[in-house]
Formats: sequence, C-alpha cells, structure tokens
Amino acid sequence: MTDTTPTSGPTGGPTHAGAGAPDLGELIPDWLDWKAAGVALGVSVSKIRQLIREHHLAAAVPREGAGQQVPAELIMDGEIVKGVPGLLTLLHDGAYDDREILAWLFTPDDTLPGRPIDALRENRGSEVKRRAQAMSL
Repeated sequence: MTDTTPTSGPTGGPTHAGAGAPDLGELIPDWLDWKAAGVALGVSVSKIRQLIREHHLAAAVPREGAGQQVPAELIMDGEIVKGVPGLLTLLHDGAYDDREILAWLFTPDDTLPGRPIDALRENRGSEVKRRAQAMSL
C-alpha cells in the first residue's frame, strides 16, 4: 500500500501522490516524447528508456491521452542537466515516484528563489540537493 500522507514541510518537498496531486501538464510547459528526447541527447529511444529506468531522467504522462514524456527542461545543451540524475536517484530511494519528483522540481519555491529545476540549470544545485536529502530521510 502506498503512503498518501503529505510529506511537505520545512523542506518544501513533494507530497506522496493522492487526490491533491498537481497537474503536470499545467505545471511543466514543454515536454519531449522519447524520440525527441533521444534527438536532444543524441541517443536512441532505447537509451532514453534505459536513462528513465536507471533514474537519470524522469518521465510522466503530462495529460490524458498522451504517452509518457520527458520534461524538456531536464535537458540542456545536449546533456541531462547537471545534478538531475543524482537528485532522481536520491528521491527514488526516498520512495518518491517520477510524478512526485517532477511536481517538486517544477513548483516555484520563494525560498530558493525560483523552481528547483531552475536552480539546477543555473548551477545552484547545492541547496536543491540538501533539500532532497532532507526529504528522503
């Protein structure tokens, strides 16, 4: 049975999936299907599957009727954004799923400031990693 108890607190972490789960399609504006993600990274679709399975990339279904996709902002300059794979592994080890992690990464946080994904893309990942470590305890 999945724990649906909210885990958000001073760390600003995600809540485990439940009725109040955010709409990722609204929260994250740009998505890539696996083929487009492969083109952006210069790898095959099977490599994208592997990167998702190994928690180097996260994927979710952004809206009803769409297949599983990758947020475009996880990729920058032909590479996965620095810090994303470690963060995904850390949060998966803390029992968060891709949808919960993506919701947290793309939700604005005035204390950062900005969204965690913005901090990672701007090479300000130390605080994001610290918060993820606290959430995973």
